[in-house]
Amino acid sequence: MVICVYTEDRWADILDAVESVRRQSLPALETLVVVDHNARLLDRLTEEFTPGRGAASPGEEVRVLANAGPRGLSAGRNTGVAAARGAFVAFLDDDAVAEHDWLRHLAEGYDDPRVMAVGGRTLPVWASGRRPVWFPEEFDWVVGCTYRGLPPGRVPVRNVLGGNASFRRTAFDAAGGFATGIGRDGGRRPLGCEETELCIRLGRALPDAVLLIDDRAVIHHKVPAARESFRYFRTRAYAEGLSKALVSRSVGSGKGLETERRYTTRVLPAGVLRGLRDALLGRPGGAGRAGAIAVGAAAAAAGYAVARARTRPGVAFSHGPITAPAPRLEAR
Repeated sequence: MVICVYTEDRWADILDAVESVRRQSLPALETLVVVDHNARLLDRLTEEFTPGRGAASPGEEVRVLANAGPRGLSAGRNTGVAAARGAFVAFLDDDAVAEHDWLRHLAEGYDDPRVMAVGGRTLPVWASGRRPVWFPEEFDWVVGCTYRGLPPGRVPVRNVLGGNASFRRTAFDAAGGFATGIGRDGGRRPLGCEETELCIRLGRALPDAVLLIDDRAVIHHKVPAARESFRYFRTRAYAEGLSKALVSRSVGSGKGLETERRYTTRVLPAGVLRGLRDALLGRPGGAGRAGAIAVGAAAAAAGYAVARARTRPGVAFSHGPITAPAPRLEAR
């Protein structure tokens, strides 16, 4: 179980995330908290989780590690994977809380030996206490959550979403780790798609691999007030376009945009019509949601076009560091 952290501003959130893992109905073998190039936070967390301060019952072991690679979420996750002792590695965002049976539902998917990854459902917890009336559910990925348009139940998907996901450890042996040079790196631009690129690479390395999303595996993701703004919405959509272009340059536009084609041709038009219908019925925010979908789609398309023009085909990313894993234990 890996949680990547980078700022003391989320101290309470980090503790909440770890505690939610400790309360799982299916105990984790261990929880690895990987600190991204923040010495003060590393020291503080190391002191907080010093062995002997609390009970050492199953699910309560916490190890604090420094990111062994370049700054960024991908290298932090790779550091956790390299240190993990279990046969399965789950990831939880540092500002999220997992429901009691989260790990149990993720683990059930691996009863099928073909399954190499299982993701779950991520619900937003708005800082203001409620969803902004103009914010369309079709764009909940902007705030790191499950969006309208994903199929319900336990279903095969092209890629899982990194903040609520798990992989067989052997998936990383076959495909390498999360790509550095893509995704979040602590900078101001909110890039992403590192898990998409990994999942596509995994599918190429293991053509018979199955990747699932099980919407019973629920986490609650905190959305700060700054991310409830329309400015952040537009900026994040533009950044997603940049990221999608990098992925498509790396793995080809066939797989790189397979899911996005359905999303833009079916999910978004349906969302616009739903918003316009709500507006005609006098429901709050209908016109705003329809407009936000149009702006978000245009921003993502602009980001994609800019990045495609600036990057060459066949761009490659580093997939390390994933070193030889420690001896694996089958307990989950």
